Amino acid sequence: MNKTRPAPDLWLFLCIMGLLAIGIIMVYSAGSVLALHEHGDSFYFVKRQLLFAGLGLVAMFFTANIDFRVWKKYAKIALIVCFVLLVIVLIPGIGVVRGGARSWLGISSFGIQPSEFMKLGMILFLSKWLSSDEWDITKFGKGLMPPLGLVGLAFGLIMLQPDLGTGTVMMGAAMMIIFTAGARLGHLGMLGLAGAAGFVGLILAAPYRLKRITGFLDPWSDPLGTGYQIIQSLYAIGPGGLGGLGLGMSRQKYSYVPEPQTDFIFSILAEELGFIGGLIVLLLFLVLVWRGMRIAMTIPDRFGSLFAVGIVGMVAVQVIINIGVVIGLMPVTGITLPLISYGGSSLTLMLTALGILLNLSRYAR
Repeated sequence: MNKTRPAPDLWLFLCIMGLLAIGIIMVYSAGSVLALHEHGDSFYFVKRQLLFAGLGLVAMFFTANIDFRVWKKYAKIALIVCFVLLVIVLIPGIGVVRGGARSWLGISSFGIQPSEFMKLGMILFLSKWLSSDEWDITKFGKGLMPPLGLVGLAFGLIMLQPDLGTGTVMMGAAMMIIFTAGARLGHLGMLGLAGAAGFVGLILAAPYRLKRITGFLDPWSDPLGTGYQIIQSLYAIGPGGLGGLGLGMSRQKYSYVPEPQTDFIFSILAEELGFIGGLIVLLLFLVLVWRGMRIAMTIPDRFGSLFAVGIVGMVAVQVIINIGVVIGLMPVTGITLPLISYGGSSLTLMLTALGILLNLSRYAR
């Protein structure tokens, strides 16, 4: 490694480690009751989270010390592997069904989620593709439609599982790369309207998605059904007040908020640590996004700039959706909170991606 190369961005590193530490604490606090009830061990979730955090930190250290331009060579291979995994997971008997979606590969409780790999694989490939001087993204037919068609194909395979949340995050990060690469606002505006119509079609095509929308608009119309998660989440956030009930003192984690250690962990955090605790987490994410965008704007490499935009976009879109759901501003989508929620492949892949962002920061001016 070149000894004269600057160290990674310290603020970015501190934000990552701070969020990871808060996540490990909250996974234990939010999931201890459920873990004891289902597995007879209150430390079940946090022990697994520590394991995946350790693997993720090793991966982050590795990617933070590998020249980011190396990944450019493997962009096509990585994307092909991700597409193959997305197809394999749909095969009955191979793909594992969890939470009503066939989106896992693995044995017993250990598994990987191919759609998580696709998020990073798509970001890598688009960054390489659109950084080429030979590609003119300002042209609608020959410039904009091919990358959008590729993203649409990946989104379609993810929707066959179905996993609307992960597909939306991938799509959001991809659109940020395409916009940054120079796509025209007029073209994106027209496609945005078409995408909105398609999104409405996806909702209408599946009754459970339509129920989620109606439950979001009026949770009390079905308080024990589609509105249950949002109502219980708000019941957790409200009593938290300014300073919270105290770490470990949540009442809603006692089988009221479903899966409190994953999608709705922020509501338990707000209940136990209050507005101040929730604000600290949001500020850490805000600083992470700020430092990431600063890297994207100052790195003198087009591929590296687009790569940074994609990674930051993946984090930002996921945070916005998760917290939007938890506080009742968005319908329930099943998206975890990066670095905070319990999860294996999602946590490991997120730390891997952030390691690449740390490496990119070494080259930023």
